[in-house]
Amino acid sequence: MTIPRAPRIAIVGNPGNRRVALFQDAVRRKGLPKARVVGWAEVLAGRAEFHAGELVRLDSPGEDPELELALRGVTDSTRVEGTALWYKRFTAAARRVAVQVSVCGAILLDDPCDLEVLFDKRRCHEVLRNAGVAVPFSPTSGVSTPVRGWDHARSLMAEAGLSRVFVKPAHGSSASGVLAVETASGGRVQASTSVQRDALGRLFNSLRVRRYSTESEVAAIVDTLAPDGLHLERWLPKAAQDGRSADFRVVVVDGTATHAVVRTSLSPMTNLHLGGARGDLAAARAAIETAGGSWAEMLALCERAAACFPRFSRVGVDVLPGIGWRRFAIGEVNAFGDLLPGLRGLDGSGAEHGDTYDAQVAAIVRRARNEHHVNA
Repeated sequence: MTIPRAPRIAIVGNPGNRRVALFQDAVRRKGLPKARVVGWAEVLAGRAEFHAGELVRLDSPGEDPELELALRGVTDSTRVEGTALWYKRFTAAARRVAVQVSVCGAILLDDPCDLEVLFDKRRCHEVLRNAGVAVPFSPTSGVSTPVRGWDHARSLMAEAGLSRVFVKPAHGSSASGVLAVETASGGRVQASTSVQRDALGRLFNSLRVRRYSTESEVAAIVDTLAPDGLHLERWLPKAAQDGRSADFRVVVVDGTATHAVVRTSLSPMTNLHLGGARGDLAAARAAIETAGGSWAEMLALCERAAACFPRFSRVGVDVLPGIGWRRFAIGEVNAFGDLLPGLRGLDGSGAEHGDTYDAQVAAIVRRARNEHHVNA
């Protein structure tokens, strides 16, 4: 058998992004030529170049101040507003990369059309729902019902009989701008969120989840976020581990669930940067099996969700286990949800001896070899 030349890889990302560094480390461990980094700033400035035969992988632009200004119109990465502009400019840049890659004869590993859907929670929800993937009910699934503000959101909730919802920026990530909203009889409204509103009405991300206990406070935040686009979905009660709300992040690489982590929190948001903590995966798996659920079926659900985006090389799937650990729904599918440093692969996944980036590099090498044999 002829061994093909080691593939050369270019990463479109932020040179200072930790994801990029971890991926480069995995490339080095595989014994491949060092992955080249093409900055998103270069793409936006029209200076990006790609080479024939090169494998090109899209990565997150991160929170670089220069990129924040170019994509979102702000220099402070803690600001919440501007996600609609970010989405428009970022997806346009990804499409430009696709054209350049095609023209020069390189190979793009991540399709910009899938990226556009993954970064619009409304469209992503609709794709998953239409594919029969279990997702929380949403009155904003698709893009036909733009939320005009809090009064409109409240009416959508009432029409659907929803008293507890997550209100999410349509193009947000890392729980930025997300509110867990609860309503009760008598008009009582409260919300948990990492959003902090200053005296001028500007919204900032905080590392502390806080509670707003009046409707006027919640309305002010939602009204500010609405012009960027909002997604509403039913707040499903989740299973608990050691008294903390629990969910899963499962990374699917090239169609296979390779890595998983339990995330637990005392707040509705389990993101690790908001005070969430890694839970006990073995204990969660045992709880599922003891309750009569199926760990294998849960992973299969993640793979079905990822299969809705077959032209993206890897995704991070957020899984919501219902109370009792027997039923599951997909909360989100994340284009760049692979940042789980030091986490080893799942038994039986073929990725047992490496992290999420080792699994991705192995998949890229397999693809390069397969294409070599097809073209030989």
